[in-house]
Amino acid sequence: MKAITITQESEPIQLTDMDKPEVSGDECLVKISAAALNRRDQWIREGMYPGIQFGTVLGSDGCGVLEEGPAEWKGKEVIINPNVNWGDNPEVQSSDYSVLGMPTNGTLAEYIKVPVHRLQEKPSYLSDEEAAALPLAGLTAFRATIKKGGATSGKRVLVTGAGGGVSQFAIAFAVASGAEVYVTSGSEEKIEKVKEMEVKGGFNYKEEQWFKEAGKLGGFDTIIDSAGGNQLNNYLKIVKPAGRIVMYGSTTGYPEKVDVFRLFWSQAQIMGSTMGSDDEFVEMLDWVNKHKIKPTVDQLYEVDDYLAAFDRFKAPDHFGKIVISF
Repeated sequence: MKAITITQESEPIQLTDMDKPEVSGDECLVKISAAALNRRDQWIREGMYPGIQFGTVLGSDGCGVLEEGPAEWKGKEVIINPNVNWGDNPEVQSSDYSVLGMPTNGTLAEYIKVPVHRLQEKPSYLSDEEAAALPLAGLTAFRATIKKGGATSGKRVLVTGAGGGVSQFAIAFAVASGAEVYVTSGSEEKIEKVKEMEVKGGFNYKEEQWFKEAGKLGGFDTIIDSAGGNQLNNYLKIVKPAGRIVMYGSTTGYPEKVDVFRLFWSQAQIMGSTMGSDDEFVEMLDWVNKHKIKPTVDQLYEVDDYLAAFDRFKAPDHFGKIVISF
């Protein structure tokens, strides 16, 4: 079978030929139809991810058809919960937690074997490429926005970095909750695009005083952020008293300093979030089906064009998820 693996070659990701997985016990064999890229895949490509194990099949998101497994699942279109060993505590992942695609073989292959309890039925209204874009980004956004961020009707929510896959799910979940949603982006074009998702407005974070314009709204109950860095102090200026700043990434690195006085005086909360529990994965799918949430797919590539797909992911103008079909 064709599979995209991480290697020690000059180009670390390679399309290789591997044996089709053999299943036993409670394992299932899924024929992958489409798989989406995530930032972790690119970080692995760049050698910036901890614990890289060469020869591993990349990919955390996948949609396909069950070929081998329990009779009640055979022939069904499924998506795969990318969690591995979340554990029993719904509040935090276990010390053994990982995600499909490192160190466990992932979804960027023609076939994958997973335990039957990792399977969920594909939302029927989504195409294969849309469904493939859902699992990791959707779960991350749902936990950050709904479970930790508390987005609901009557709340004002700011989602930063509006062009990213997780951010767009965060926007969709916040809008579905009834919240009043705003965004930041370094691209005016992206701000205009997300207005089609019922976003009220946006702010260009490349403008030095963007937070002053945002502050005229009267503050945000919740800020959902993946960037970190020095913008954190700007978020503290515009979060409402007792508001929440939920951070699920740090693409711009560490802040040089934190305005601790503003933090404690405002009674604000800075909360960390990553992925979500297995129960939250099911709850996320319920929301997706109920509100008919559709992932934004930037481009779809055939597997033989995998390098073009990864390079597109790096492009600053990409908008939504990059998907590879098999």
